[in-house]
Amino acid sequence: MAGVSREHYYGGQAVLEGVMMRGRDQWAIAVRRPDGDLHLEGHDIDSIAKRYRVLRWPGLRGVIALGQALSIGIKALTISANQSAEEGEKLTPRQMAFSMVIALVVFIGVFIVFPAVASNFARDQVGSGILLNVAEGIFRVLLFLGYLALIGRMKEIRRVFEYHGAEHKTIAAYEDDAPLDPGSVDRYSTLHVRCGTNFLLIVMILTIFVFAFFGTPGLPWRIGSRILAIPIIAGLAFEALRLGARYQSSPVMRALMTPGLWLQKITTKPPATDQIEVAIAAFRQVRRMEGAEAEGAPAESPAPPVPEPD
Repeated sequence: MAGVSREHYYGGQAVLEGVMMRGRDQWAIAVRRPDGDLHLEGHDIDSIAKRYRVLRWPGLRGVIALGQALSIGIKALTISANQSAEEGEKLTPRQMAFSMVIALVVFIGVFIVFPAVASNFARDQVGSGILLNVAEGIFRVLLFLGYLALIGRMKEIRRVFEYHGAEHKTIAAYEDDAPLDPGSVDRYSTLHVRCGTNFLLIVMILTIFVFAFFGTPGLPWRIGSRILAIPIIAGLAFEALRLGARYQSSPVMRALMTPGLWLQKITTKPPATDQIEVAIAAFRQVRRMEGAEAEGAPAESPAPPVPEPD
């Protein structure tokens, strides 16, 4: 693949009635409109890491990547919300931004602050600071799993999970040099080692170890330390996910990544043919923007195929 290094991996995100796909320097989104037509658009990625080499160092690059992913994700969700909605139901950019801020505050409150408060009440009963942090971490992971299982019952979220599966299948087919048509793509697994679900699970597990360094302080600093440690945890989780992608054939790495793949059985569902078509359209748009794909030409893989989980 001309102009793209072996370090270049494709990723994506399921959105409302669509899929966002991203490469190294571009991202594209395809959304199924209510009338059945497909909305397709692409954008360049203007990363601050391109201007400052120091931001590409291990640890820092994870924080930058997370911020960039959030920015692109919000833009993609805004596009999908408006393109998939009826004319009178479209959201303004301000309304979408407000919704995202509320969602972020709720996420931090439920998965960071609430477990910290709960563990603070149990501090005297547990006694050991190590056990207290382990208990807080386990409670956070269980809370996260319960949340995913609960929202997965909603019809709208299940549709998003199906598009999530379509995204994974498309990238897996590409990485295996398979033809990018619905029949071929559908043969691949909905599970993928570089999934954002894996990232979130790694984050939840890393909180156990990182928060242990802060000991068992009083409630104000306990909550503050959890919030301040988010960039550190994000950087470590990014590097862990990167290692998992690079050494995915290693038995040790496959064992470490297996819980994340199991979790994807909740966050991905088998897609319909028309959903796979949307994912393929978004992926092809990124490839066209890169100038790397001629119509009908086979795709060259930048990474080894993802093995089917046992």
